[in-house]
Amino acid sequence: MTRARTISRLVEIGLRFIGMWPDSAFPDLYWSVYITAIATLQYYQYSYVVAHFDLSNLSLLMDSLGLALANTLAFLKLLTLRWNRRIFHNILTAMERDWSNCGSCESIMMTVKSLSRHYSIVLIGVHALAAFFLSVAAYVFRALSASDDFRELPVKMEFSFEVTKSPLFECLLIGQFLYELSLASVAGMINALLATLVLHVGGQIDIMRQAIIEMSSSTSPDISLTVIRNLIHKHRKIITLSEDIENLFSSISLMQLLWNTLIICCAGFMIIITLSHKSTAGLIKSVLLYVAKTLEVFVFCYAGEYLSAKSRSISDAIYESLWFNMEPSNSRVLLFIMVRSQKRLTITAGKIFDLTLEGFMSVMKTSASYMSVLHAMY
Repeated sequence: MTRARTISRLVEIGLRFIGMWPDSAFPDLYWSVYITAIATLQYYQYSYVVAHFDLSNLSLLMDSLGLALANTLAFLKLLTLRWNRRIFHNILTAMERDWSNCGSCESIMMTVKSLSRHYSIVLIGVHALAAFFLSVAAYVFRALSASDDFRELPVKMEFSFEVTKSPLFECLLIGQFLYELSLASVAGMINALLATLVLHVGGQIDIMRQAIIEMSSSTSPDISLTVIRNLIHKHRKIITLSEDIENLFSSISLMQLLWNTLIICCAGFMIIITLSHKSTAGLIKSVLLYVAKTLEVFVFCYAGEYLSAKSRSISDAIYESLWFNMEPSNSRVLLFIMVRSQKRLTITAGKIFDLTLEGFMSVMKTSASYMSVLHAMY
């Protein structure tokens, strides 16, 4: 595939890392090794949760459970993405075709590509920063505040052997850092991928809107008929691409909303606890986890809202065009495009409900309710 695409280099590297990019070297090997490593470390994380499950010590339980749930969410999203890799490859093919056919509207797509690159840097950077503070920074802060030799892993895991002896402890510490950094970066990459795909669809809608404006200013009936035919084909391609994105991210979106409600609740509860105990390391760790998971939910909900608004803008562009100067037969065809565009494109959570900013507020309210219950129990 050529470099004329909306997907940024960072997202492409992440997709190659998990063996999802077409024509990448040894994709099945990369996927198998990485997913096996995640599953193994997840086992040790949940072993710790089960071994230390004590409702009388909610702070320890929420600290270990929140991070374990966050890693499990990334693990499940990877499995879902792998399961739908054929749909993903179809999306990439459609995007490449859009770039080759953009013609005089390349400036619009270049703007979309620039936005995609910036959003990818921000989303992946926030998750990578959160992973750094969850592992290395948390350990350093606790080691500096400890009076004796500090030998506690930052990510709570239950092993069947002694882990405090050197050099095993240092190797596990580095391994946990790489584990958290890679998994957080991959989670950020998936969020950036959704933002990129939705931005691409938005760019195609902007190209269609520009074509509608140029068509309405044309006085030649033949040219108008040709443009209308092209508009219909363009609209069909946009709808098909949007449906593929919906099929790719529908299950991921449902997991994101349900799972992150619990994670945000756990992270918020830990923020309250660490504020009362004045624990700097715990506060930084909890705040960054809270911000990263809130940002994930916001990105998905905003992407759904953005796609819906963009799809409705097609009918607005037709209405605001000079359709009354066109041939009646051509303006009637435009009416059908307007009616179809009023059935908005969207991203759903498991085909159950649409992702909107209102849904984001519902997640935050639900998380706050659970958080208050935990605080009352504490």
